[in-house]
Formats: sequence, C-alpha cells, structure tokens
Amino acid sequence: MTDAHDSAEQVIAATERWLEKAVIGLGLCPFAERVHRRKLIRYRVSPQDSTAGLLDDLGEELLHLRATDPRLCETTLLIHPWVLGDFNDYNQFLDEADATLLALGLSGELQIASFHPHYRFAGAAPDDVDNYTNRSPYPMLHLLREASVTRAVAAFPDATEIGARNAATLRALGLAGWRALWSDAENVMAPRAIPGGRCNDAPEHQPRKPSGVPS
Repeated sequence: MTDAHDSAEQVIAATERWLEKAVIGLGLCPFAERVHRRKLIRYRVSPQDSTAGLLDDLGEELLHLRATDPRLCETTLLIHPWVLGDFNDYNQFLDEADATLLALGLSGELQIASFHPHYRFAGAAPDDVDNYTNRSPYPMLHLLREASVTRAVAAFPDATEIGARNAATLRALGLAGWRALWSDAENVMAPRAIPGGRCNDAPEHQPRKPSGVPS
C-alpha cells in the first residue's frame, strides 16, 4: 500500500530508479535509454483516489501528448499511487482506459501500456519471475505514440522476440537477483516502492499492448 504522505517527487524518483535499474539496466526495453537520456519522458503523478478522477487525468494526459511536439515529449508515464492498487481492479480499469482513448478519437494514434506492482501475465504463477518485466513501483499507465512504436519496432532487429528475451533475462536473474537490484533501495526510496512482493491472489492479465518506452 502506498503511503498517503509520499510526495510526487518521491514517486517520480522511485519510478526513475526502476526505469534505470530494471527497464534500461536489464535491457527489458531497447527503446527506453534514448528517450530517458534525452529527457523526453513526461512523468505525471495523479493525486486521484477514485477511478473517475483518474479517467479525467488520463484524458488530459492523452490530449497533452497528442498536442505536444514529440521532440519535446515522446511518451508519458501517468503514475497513480492512490488508486487501483489492487491488480484485479487495475486490470478491469484497462478497458475503461481504452474506451477513453476511443472516445477522444485517439485510437490508432496513441496507445496505453500497463505496469503494476503486482502484475501477472496470463498463465503465469503469482510469483513467476516473468511477471517482473511489467512490475513497477507504483500502478501506472504508459502512454505511447503509435508512430513511435511502429518506427522503433521497424528499426530494432527481431523486435517480436523482445518478450521472450525479457522472460529469459528474468529467469536467469531469478527472484533473488531481482531483489538484489534493490538492496540499497531503502536508502533512496520507501520499501513499498520496491517493485515486487507477493500477491498470491493477483488475477492473470493478458497484455494487449506492447510495453516499454519507444524510441
């Protein structure tokens, strides 16, 4: 459970640490380093504690991303620490998020990828290390430009193998190796912000979108 006293700065710091140590550090997304290095990622921490409020923030961020020059902002992480902490609720909310995208006329232009502290892929056991490719410090929605995803996939050899390669990377690392990544996390972020932990009753989720930050 996220502490109600976490500041937006703390939330962003934990998210950036996860991006640097896991997503980029483990090579889970070959497109992430460029946009991170060039500071083209927008971090928005939603203060909402209801799904209705989060949908409002999501609509704002979708419109903001569409209106912004990609040379200034390539992609957005909408982090929502105080709503949808339960993965079952989050998983169901993804349909509402997609409906918002459609209602704004942005389907085919933008897309939404999903990350959650208790993410669970369809067919995976709750503690399967494969789940950790999409486990983040806080619940979040990753807003991407379709054109950027298409361009990145076309430029990356064997892009269709990224998922399988990531699973192999995490299996080789193991849960102990994953936890070792965050051995000094208490010095820089609250323990609750370490991506992972048990969630034995987390439902399965079959991702519908490519995850990761585009180039």
